[in-house]
Amino acid sequence: MIIGKKALAVLAGAAICCTAAVICADGCAQTTARNDLPTVVIDAGHGGIDAGVRGAATGVKESEINLAVARELRGRFANAGFDCVMTRTTSAGLYGDTSKGFKMRDMQKRRQIIEDCDADMVISVHQNTCPLPSRRGGHVFFDGASACSRELAADIQRRLNDLCGEDNESLTGDYYMLKCTAAPSVIVECGFLSNAEDEKNLCDPDFRKRLAEAIFMGAISYLS
Repeated sequence: MIIGKKALAVLAGAAICCTAAVICADGCAQTTARNDLPTVVIDAGHGGIDAGVRGAATGVKESEINLAVARELRGRFANAGFDCVMTRTTSAGLYGDTSKGFKMRDMQKRRQIIEDCDADMVISVHQNTCPLPSRRGGHVFFDGASACSRELAADIQRRLNDLCGEDNESLTGDYYMLKCTAAPSVIVECGFLSNAEDEKNLCDPDFRKRLAEAIFMGAISYLS
C-alpha cells in the first residue's frame, strides 16, 4: 500500500507515542478518519454460542479474549487517527439466530462489514490450541496468493515473537476471513489457550495491552 507523505508523518508520530494510548471502549468502533489514513477492520473472532476454544486451566472462552484484545487494538488505531471498524463490539455473535448454518451466516456478515467500509486492512483476532501443551506463542496467518498480506503477517509476527520470546513463523492459511477483500488481511492467533503460560498471559489485562501494541506496531511497520 502506498500512502502520502502527510500520512507517513502521522504514522511515525503514532509509532513514537502509541504506548501511552489505551482505549477499552464498548459500543460502535467506527471513528472519523484524519490525515487520509487507511480504514482498518478489526475482527474479534467467534461470539455468542460460538465460544471458540477454551483455556485448559481456567476454561476462559476464546471469544471473550478475542474481544478484549480487539478493543485494545481498536484504541491504538483510533488514537493514531485511523478510521477503525470492529466487526463485533459485544459478546454476541453476528449470525442472527442459531438455526442450521449460523456459522456461515456469521462469517458472511463479517465479510459484508469489511466490504461496506471498503477496508484497507483487516486484522482478525483469534486464540489457538494444540494437543501438545508445550506449543506457545503467536502465529499470524495470511492468504498465500496475497503478497501484501504476506508482508503484513511477517511484520506482525516479528513483533509477537519479540513480545513472547519465541521464533515462530507466519503461515499461509486457506481461511474464509482471509479472502473477504483484496486488501492485506491476516488472522492473528495470539497464543495457545492449551499452554499454561500463554493462557495465564492472555487472561492478564496488562499483557493484552502489550499484545495489542505489538500487533499495532507490526501494522504500522507494514504501512510505513
